[in-house]
Amino acid sequence: MSQIKIKEFVPAEEYLASGHLACPGCGASLAMRYALKALGSKTIVVIPACCWSIIAGPYPQTSLSVPLFHTAFETAAAVASGVKAALDIRGNQDITVLAWAGDGGTFDIGIQALSGAAERNEDIIYICYDNEAYMNTGIQRSSATPWGAWTTTTPTARPKSHPKKNIMEIMAAHRIPYAASAAVAYPVDFMEKVKKSKRIRGTRFIHLLSPCPPGWKCADEESIMLTRMAVQSRIFPLYEVENGERYRLSMDHSGSPVKEYIRRQGRFRHLTDKDIDMIQERVNDEWERLLRKVKESEDPE
Repeated sequence: MSQIKIKEFVPAEEYLASGHLACPGCGASLAMRYALKALGSKTIVVIPACCWSIIAGPYPQTSLSVPLFHTAFETAAAVASGVKAALDIRGNQDITVLAWAGDGGTFDIGIQALSGAAERNEDIIYICYDNEAYMNTGIQRSSATPWGAWTTTTPTARPKSHPKKNIMEIMAAHRIPYAASAAVAYPVDFMEKVKKSKRIRGTRFIHLLSPCPPGWKCADEESIMLTRMAVQSRIFPLYEVENGERYRLSMDHSGSPVKEYIRRQGRFRHLTDKDIDMIQERVNDEWERLLRKVKESEDPE
């Protein structure tokens, strides 16, 4: 899509002020900007402990021009559910409640509250900006950290030894109305999914790949390129799941080698070619598994 079309698609209104506290090249700051442009001014944002609890600024300062509720690490989905219930009691039906959490607050510490909200089908949008570690507190391993990655709690001699948790399958198993994966390198796709989720009632979940240059050990200006490479190599496919059953690919790429994506990041510097071949094999298997789900959705018989 050309830049002119993107300019026409993205609203001019800004809900994220300059002077926020994100690192250079942070994908999460760009993602919040896109998300709020898609949702509009009638949005309340709930943020647990994560990079964004710093980026927004300390109370009473904030870089957002919409109401913001900081809460404890494990409670983003629970607090968002409560805010939505209070709005319902007041008769405010036109306000969107957005829970915005990192991978640590979603895959690990906050998954109980998220699962509870999804089981109750709470009427909230939950966006997990996944930078694949606890970046805010010093690049510690999370269950979203990919296999083989270095973190400060998985040193070079003992890198991450388990694959990334499949949060999309976990959310799909809850049979929520809508779940989708997205990436900051594809803003139109991301904003379309946010707008679509706004039109749906019930629990909606978006898993967003959001690069972190300090944690990924890459240059600030490589954020978008790396995110695009993750999608094009199929290591982070973009797709939607409706009601836990109907799978649809948002984009289909020929599948560039994952080696090109892996070798550009310092957190994978210690991996051998054999290690990368194993990653490639796993990516191929997961892609085929996803294609089968898409095909079954198209032809349930």
